[in-house]
Amino acid sequence: MSYDIVVMGAGHNGLTAAAYMAKAGKKVLVLESKPFYGGGVSTRELIRPGYWHDEHSAVHIMIQGNPMLRDDELGLLSKFGLEYHYPDLVHVSIWEDGTVIRSYKDLDRTCNELAQVTSEKDAEAYRRFVKMSMAALPMLVSGLYTPPFPLGAFVAMMDQSDEGRFLLDMMQRSAMDVVSQYFDSELLRVHIVRLVTENLQMPDELGTGMGAFVMPGIIHTYGCSRPIGGSGQLSHALVRAIEYMGGEVRVNAPVRRILVSGGKAIGAELENGEQILAKDGVIGTIHPHRLRQFVSEAPEPVLQRAERVTQSTFSINLTHAILKERLELKVGNDCNAVMTEFMDFYDMRDMCLEFDKLRRGEVSPRLIAGGDTTVFDTSRAPEGGGVLYGVNFAPYHLHDGGAAAWDEQKVEHSDRSLAQLRKFFKNLDDDNIMGRKVCSPLDHERGSPNSMAEGDAHGCAPFFYQSMGHRPTPDLGSFRVPSVGGLYLTGPFMHPGGGVFGAGRATAIQMMDDMGINFDQVCGEAIR
Repeated sequence: MSYDIVVMGAGHNGLTAAAYMAKAGKKVLVLESKPFYGGGVSTRELIRPGYWHDEHSAVHIMIQGNPMLRDDELGLLSKFGLEYHYPDLVHVSIWEDGTVIRSYKDLDRTCNELAQVTSEKDAEAYRRFVKMSMAALPMLVSGLYTPPFPLGAFVAMMDQSDEGRFLLDMMQRSAMDVVSQYFDSELLRVHIVRLVTENLQMPDELGTGMGAFVMPGIIHTYGCSRPIGGSGQLSHALVRAIEYMGGEVRVNAPVRRILVSGGKAIGAELENGEQILAKDGVIGTIHPHRLRQFVSEAPEPVLQRAERVTQSTFSINLTHAILKERLELKVGNDCNAVMTEFMDFYDMRDMCLEFDKLRRGEVSPRLIAGGDTTVFDTSRAPEGGGVLYGVNFAPYHLHDGGAAAWDEQKVEHSDRSLAQLRKFFKNLDDDNIMGRKVCSPLDHERGSPNSMAEGDAHGCAPFFYQSMGHRPTPDLGSFRVPSVGGLYLTGPFMHPGGGVFGAGRATAIQMMDDMGINFDQVCGEAIR
């Protein structure tokens, strides 16, 4: 059977690109190797029926600035059932001694509380910092959901003004350096930097400073959200949109290779030998480390550079648990936020020492986050029950045994992170836990080998040299594969980076541009 476009991988990026191409009138087929779609944006009953777990992403931040949602370009909100919950309390840091720093969407309310916890001086410094961040957002956000500038051209453009040079400076510093320049309070510094590390970035890694600058602006401009019913509801809405517009999504359909003829991608071959032809081209969620496996026709230097792409310094050992009763914070459930960090370190030095362990292949049970997802969405469990989403940062390569040792050690590390979480919850005892599933960095890679190499849910490291048109490499940064016409890439390892961005929109823009299709005209057409 022949289609206009074949998409390999039904993660949210592949689905996003497919939905835009379907809206452009193309006959689209999405192929997914798993028995379910969504990839890192999926919500499933992992342990017991009626308890719904976000397998990877749980919070949708950066996608809130995407015109896909902001202008509802695909009708996901108005027609295909996607609904978000936007709590005013966005980000909270809770310390073992009961100290709490809250970041509300409302900046004034946040600054009023900061003045009480830190100082009037730091509260006003935070206000100025956020206003600088918010002022820069329109320019920064506009480039996140479209094909990127070449990195060299971007740097040259930024170097033409004081504002541009300021942002370029931020992009090359570490998050720790940025907050140390602006704030005196160690608690406030930790509060901001710990949020940046959720992007799988070390506090002191060069190139993470932009996260420290941008995230407060994002919080106070767009807020933070969770889809009602779980993160996977975004993927469900995308599939409904694709099917409504005449496309198809097929699961249990693993791709063996991309079919290439005459220097052009013409379709995909499944592992069972079935060949599916694509008249206009192929979109592939293919990690650069695996490009050779699927597209050996690419030039050897391109493949070699792809295989040298750097992965994030650490990953996550994720604990899913079902609970008899909803969790209660010791500081009170009014401190539950969309993003909640739990800490027993009170200064940057102590926190950085814990992150240093990750560099050395050690797991620190002190680097935790998460909570009960039913606090904001009771539909996720039977009445009164809870669903724990427990994050523990962890290296992919363990010092003792490497990645292969995760199968033996993951439950032990989960036990340690649960013991740490119990410092902050009243009722996270064994009697309340009715079932548990632990997913290690190795499990993440096994589950999504074409997007989460080395357990990196964000695709690859977000370092400056792997940004803009150099993400993941200068060869692949335009979403195209050199010498293989009609093949386009999407996934967390492409611009703008990992997380829930809806980044497949940029892939679709590039593909439509090459095909002579007016993207703005397509988006301006109503879905009937």
